[in-house]
Amino acid sequence: MKDKFYAYIQNLQDTITLKLEKVDGKATFREDTWKRAEGGGGRTRVIENGAVFEKGGVNISAVHGKLPETMQKHFGVKEANFFACGLSLVLHPKSPMAPTVHANWRYFEMYDVDGNIVDQWFGGGQDLTPYYLFDEDARHFHTICKRACDQHNPDFYFNYKKRCDDYFWNTHRNEARGVGGLFFDYCKASETMKMEDWYNFVTEVGNSFLEAYVPIVEKRKNLPFSKAHRDWQEIRRGRYVEFNLVHDKGTLFGLKTNGRIESILMSLPPHVQWVYDHHPENGSEEERLLEVLKSPKVWV
Repeated sequence: MKDKFYAYIQNLQDTITLKLEKVDGKATFREDTWKRAEGGGGRTRVIENGAVFEKGGVNISAVHGKLPETMQKHFGVKEANFFACGLSLVLHPKSPMAPTVHANWRYFEMYDVDGNIVDQWFGGGQDLTPYYLFDEDARHFHTICKRACDQHNPDFYFNYKKRCDDYFWNTHRNEARGVGGLFFDYCKASETMKMEDWYNFVTEVGNSFLEAYVPIVEKRKNLPFSKAHRDWQEIRRGRYVEFNLVHDKGTLFGLKTNGRIESILMSLPPHVQWVYDHHPENGSEEERLLEVLKSPKVWV
């Protein structure tokens, strides 16, 4: 399974970066391959200062070795070896009218001292973070997410949409990071879902990503905007940074397993503002966004 899924994310990285370069029309992805001293490595691709994308990364990695003590405590196990692979992406468009997007799809195995698999699971998801809210964009994104889920189980979309709303919640701000999408983790073999079934589901979601996001960017990338719009985008990006550094499990896992820092922190936008006690004008589009972020909304 690990070889099969790693081959999948290698191909998916190629498909996504090729399409995004066409959307941008100016910038191309810079590629870095790296190795992890304890075992494994990855292939990082970053795009910067494009016509559409101010910064973005589409990274894959496959790492293995001894499970660090901090992660042993997290999983409630003693000494163990692990393998983890996945694709993680974040895209920050230049225009404040186009939303930031995040996605990842991953697979994990844990082994006993004899090398036997004692646990394995899939995880992942995709979510949208707009700065100016176009309801039709949120509906489109969620519609594609639901369509991918419905191919496998009619309950998946509603369950994983709720988990996404719960997970991408800035508790210290009491607001959502964005308008959500899907989030699933610890997808293990059961009576109803074999690991092969989970593979089919996760790859279905991964294959849906470009259809969920690219039409939104194409629609919004050339809309006019002012410095005030840009300031608001950078203030909201600050909340994005706060979530990633304070709450995000993927960031924390990478830091605790001696991951490549440049790849882990590629999710952070290049231009951000933290304005003291900032409040948008009453009745403004900025205020409307905050109202929506105060409680999860049903989009489809």
